[in-house]
Amino acid sequence: MERRARKVNSAKDYGHGTPRTNNPPAGAAPTYEGHEHQTTHDQHKSPGVPRPNSEGQWQKRFYESLKNLFIGARVEGQSGYINLMRIKAGYFEQVMRRHLQKKIAQALQPFPDFREELFHKLYTFFKRYFTESGSIGFFFTPYHQSIYEQVYTDDRDVMLFWKTARLYYVKTDRLFRSMTVKVDGFCFAFDVSTLEHKKANEKRELVYAFKERQSDGTLVFTVTYSEKGRTTRLDEIRRAIKGAIKDALPRNRYTDAVPSEETLERAFRIFERQSEVDYFICKDAKSFLREQFDLWMWQYLLGKPGEEHQTEWTETRLKQLQALKCIAYRVIDFIAAFEDELVKIWNKPKFVLRSGYVLTLDRIQEKDAALVGKLAAHPGFTEQVKEWQDLGMVDEGFTSEALWEKNLMGKSLHPRYRFLPIDTRYFKDLELEILSLFDNLDEALDGWLIKSENYQALNTILPKFRERVKCIYIDPPYNTAASEIIYLNRYKHSSWLSMMADRIQISEPLLGPNGAFAIAIDDLEMANLSLLVDTHFDKYDRAVIVINHHPAGAGLAGAMLSRTHEYVLIVARRESKMTLRLPGEGESSLALIAFMRTGTADSNLRKGRPNSFYAILIDERTGTVVGAEPPPASSDYPRGKTPEGLLRVYPIGSDGRERVWRRSYESCLREIESGNLIWNGRNIYLRTQGISSWRPVKSNWTDKKYNAGTYGSQVLTDIMGEASLFSYPKSVHTVEDCIQSMVQDEKDSIILDYFAGSGTTAHAVINLNRQDGGRRKYILVEMADYFSTVLLPRIKKVIFSDKWRDGKAQPDGQGISHFVKYYELEQYEDTLRRTRYLDDDLFTPPATQDPCQYLFLRDPKLLGALEVDLEQGTVQVDLSRLYEDIDLAETLSNLTGKWIKRIHPDPDDPTKPGKVEFADGTTEDLKNPDWRLIKPLIWW
Repeated sequence: MERRARKVNSAKDYGHGTPRTNNPPAGAAPTYEGHEHQTTHDQHKSPGVPRPNSEGQWQKRFYESLKNLFIGARVEGQSGYINLMRIKAGYFEQVMRRHLQKKIAQALQPFPDFREELFHKLYTFFKRYFTESGSIGFFFTPYHQSIYEQVYTDDRDVMLFWKTARLYYVKTDRLFRSMTVKVDGFCFAFDVSTLEHKKANEKRELVYAFKERQSDGTLVFTVTYSEKGRTTRLDEIRRAIKGAIKDALPRNRYTDAVPSEETLERAFRIFERQSEVDYFICKDAKSFLREQFDLWMWQYLLGKPGEEHQTEWTETRLKQLQALKCIAYRVIDFIAAFEDELVKIWNKPKFVLRSGYVLTLDRIQEKDAALVGKLAAHPGFTEQVKEWQDLGMVDEGFTSEALWEKNLMGKSLHPRYRFLPIDTRYFKDLELEILSLFDNLDEALDGWLIKSENYQALNTILPKFRERVKCIYIDPPYNTAASEIIYLNRYKHSSWLSMMADRIQISEPLLGPNGAFAIAIDDLEMANLSLLVDTHFDKYDRAVIVINHHPAGAGLAGAMLSRTHEYVLIVARRESKMTLRLPGEGESSLALIAFMRTGTADSNLRKGRPNSFYAILIDERTGTVVGAEPPPASSDYPRGKTPEGLLRVYPIGSDGRERVWRRSYESCLREIESGNLIWNGRNIYLRTQGISSWRPVKSNWTDKKYNAGTYGSQVLTDIMGEASLFSYPKSVHTVEDCIQSMVQDEKDSIILDYFAGSGTTAHAVINLNRQDGGRRKYILVEMADYFSTVLLPRIKKVIFSDKWRDGKAQPDGQGISHFVKYYELEQYEDTLRRTRYLDDDLFTPPATQDPCQYLFLRDPKLLGALEVDLEQGTVQVDLSRLYEDIDLAETLSNLTGKWIKRIHPDPDDPTKPGKVEFADGTTEDLKNPDWRLIKPLIWW
């Protein structure tokens, strides 16, 4: 895969949890900005402060830098970051500035002449750690300037990630402001007052819409981010402009009064050339800045390493420096108090929102056939059928009657439509009735699909899936610069590794005792990633597989070679052996193959081989094949269950055609006696003989099935019916073999992918289960809009059929019984937007309280979800005050680590959940939850 991005200009591009700028005032002496190593030996003997342009210049610059850190530049739009900064601007003005001014005045009483030098030192120290966009990071530190910058420059980024190792990477975003531009004689005004900024690092295009034409001819546009594939329509914009012009224009043509599409595009590009920053949060600002100040003080006192000064210090000078350290530490305390609050929000568990389930009709039919009829008569069924048609599963004339076929036992689901996926979002009032069919809900699920920034998701689901995951497979965005990709990806080495480090570290506890980790990567970051992985997996062995994923070669500009390969870095326990069940010499079959033939020749149909059309008998209590009935003599034959309660399974294709088994009736009886037929609850598989045993995985995969163009991009195009929906998907066979080599015979394993992209990992897991009857489960995390437009539709499609062309299911395709849950998670941005902070006179803490400790303890945060009755001593929880669509059962499951067994309906409203029963037998009230249980979600 080739995932690429443009290069970040310099360290100054790194941002913070909120966008800010630190532009120095005009006339400032730039020589001293962030370059303490220029301090001379003479400064140890006297203040030696650069002459300011005016009295109090350094004091002004110091407070200005702090103000920019806490208040920031004016950024328009709707954003949790912006809301927080607007409210907490008072933190600096009402608390921090006042307290520091009083503290500094007291410290300077014995030596007032030290004032300008004190502010100069404070400014030059703190300026190092606040970049142009306000981040606290390892940028212009003493050691950076005295050691690292001798080796690295801003163009050659620090190969290890010193700059960002102590930061949480949040996202990359633009700082848009309303502006007016002139292009080709037209005046364009862009209004971003309603722009809702991105919640995470999803890549979303800007969408422009014509708003109005002002009296002076200015054309005003609103700017929003794209949702669900919405794009800018230049033709619609030009028609709207034409309609807004008062003077009548010719009906069928445009005049010079309407800008051309080229002019509009140039205006849009000019608007988009606004600041782009990376957002980070400092993990431990207090310890980091104090550590750095101590290093700075040591260097200031003694000089650079190897250049120590022989200096005699007076008592007054030492007291001045003690005062400097005291003030600096106090500044750090205030900064850390604010930054630590952001860290707590970042790491708090998140609410589960907008959940739904997708399950195939056979899962419902086998539990309650009447419920299928109830769904077919439901008003939402029309929308469900429309989705099936859009997904290419049924034709335009499909009706509910087509779901059934009549037989001697009455009627049953038509074989062609058994695996149609029901999405409960169309049947919300029946969702609990559907879920009640399953005795152990989480165990019945085949997967979880989570729309979220991946760190937030991993942190939230960790209690539920701790040590339950057998295999993690991820395909992160590559850190290349040749072309843009569908991810927003402006990382240099340090930022990219910082992003990866946090996510790798938090996902490691999810792995079970024999778990394994696979990371797809290219040449650029392979060496750095290997070192990073070694630091987090010290009890694991590391191996590398070279995959020939692009046989034709990729000739990149300036490259020495035409690259045909990429890597998969594998990390597994030292006692683990990676093996694949690969065909032996001259063999082409798998260890388990579908027992029903699927070809279109007469030899694969009943009419061509009637003796191979018969019922195989299944004991559903034990899940085993126990016998077979002789081939029926006529077209009418018994279906359903035998008088003894055994399930009859005939070779009926998904297209409804009567096919045949791979063995004749007599041969089938021998296979049953030998135990070679396997029932997986949905299909019958034959354990083939003579297949090679598990073989060690080789380090070089060159088979044509690993071609990402043919079995990645083309497969996705065939399924979706449209090209270029997702850039550079992996070959599904590459992912299948990676998973199989790590999971091997553990067919009930959980596989996790938290860079899910287009859903190839889920597709691979479904294919493996379809091949061998396994019950592997998957967890996929993806944050982008294509979660809804590509990933979820793809999974629905490959559930229904394994064969697609032009977005249409093929008649000979095989479906699979399936049950998957999908949901979104509350994001950091959502929390910031809803968190309440006081901004009134209560900023003044009690005299006995340290303001840094007291500041955030009295803020209500999300406690608005609680209604406290002090007289009665009761607390009522109303989470609808925060979000209207919380899935509290799943939220509590993630929070407590308990798996869900059943969700019981509310007796007063059976369409609403009343309580959740967990697998350990405990229950929780969902209608009136205990506030102490949800406290971590609403107050930190």
